Amino acid sequence: MLAAAAAGDRVPSRCNGPAGAFLGVLQQAFTHALRRQALAGPIIADSDALLDYLHLRLAHGRVEQLLVLFLDAANRLLAEEPIGAGSASGVVVDPRQVLQRALELGASGMILVHNHPSGSTRPSAADIHTTRRVVEAARALEISVHDHVIVGATGWTSFRAMGLIGEGGAAGDAP
Repeated sequence: MLAAAAAGDRVPSRCNGPAGAFLGVLQQAFTHALRRQALAGPIIADSDALLDYLHLRLAHGRVEQLLVLFLDAANRLLAEEPIGAGSASGVVVDPRQVLQRALELGASGMILVHNHPSGSTRPSAADIHTTRRVVEAARALEISVHDHVIVGATGWTSFRAMGLIGEGGAAGDAP
């Protein structure tokens, strides 16, 4: 229930009144604490704290949403921004929009994160294709895409761990 509220969903109606308000405050405090822990120092895509935070933030959303973590040269967070929201089955991502924001922030790297409302964390063909487009465009601007993480109700999947993003943010081959 708290994770659903963190993802922007309302606390279920059976929790209205003081109990619902308490759960809302508790959810906000928990999300804030996880965010501070996960984003305090250099960010690494396989950080347990980062993955816990991203899961709480996105896993229970009802529509797909792309969140981009823009990083400086020391992999510290410059900004955490939602770039696109879509439907229950997809989100449209314009690589130009992602990279324009990276340039505005002076980002040296980024981590792409999106949710799958279906709960599955398996990348779709469109996920892989779009990620490759972003990685290739970023490489031309000397911006590293460190990872693309898909978050679902039961866990997460890392494109880097699957070999879909290589060292330096290079687009890998599909397994």
